[in-house]
Amino acid sequence: MITYLRADIHRYVKVGNHVSLLSKMKMLFLHEPMWYLIIYRAGSYVKDHFRIPVIKQLLYIILFILHKFVSIVMGIQIPLGTQIGKGVYLPHYGTIVVHRDTIIGENCNIGQGVTIGIAGRGEKKGVPQIGNKVYIAPGAKIIGKIVVGNNVMIGANSVVTKDVPDNAVVAGVPAKIISYKGWE
Repeated sequence: MITYLRADIHRYVKVGNHVSLLSKMKMLFLHEPMWYLIIYRAGSYVKDHFRIPVIKQLLYIILFILHKFVSIVMGIQIPLGTQIGKGVYLPHYGTIVVHRDTIIGENCNIGQGVTIGIAGRGEKKGVPQIGNKVYIAPGAKIIGKIVVGNNVMIGANSVVTKDVPDNAVVAGVPAKIISYKGWE
């Protein structure tokens, strides 16, 4: 958990150009999506990895309630235990919805208004797998049993329903590849 939190905090410090210790501390206390990530990481750790049964139950109940409260206040719905790699960055809060079975890689940016969810029927039913270093712009929708490669940019308000190869930039409704410059 500490490794993941450290990587998340490092991304916030790096993206926000926080240099001084005071600036870093201010970011931790005043940037609401960071609060969400700290509670999310702690709750996920307790849910999936904590081994002392009585303490696990007590901690999980406290973190579950805290997570629900913060989720409602911030409009972020990422269930505890969702597989999210190190270094995730949520620049803003507001209507972020991620299905619990989604897998998100390392160093991804998820903008406000993003939905990553289930779609399809039968064999096509499923949720996305998001690679490493993926930028998901505000308002994007990524749905269905698809794979989004590494180093990908997804444009604002795009609707992604098909696989996206590595280094692609996609945009539109439905999303189409507009270049292979990736996330530079």
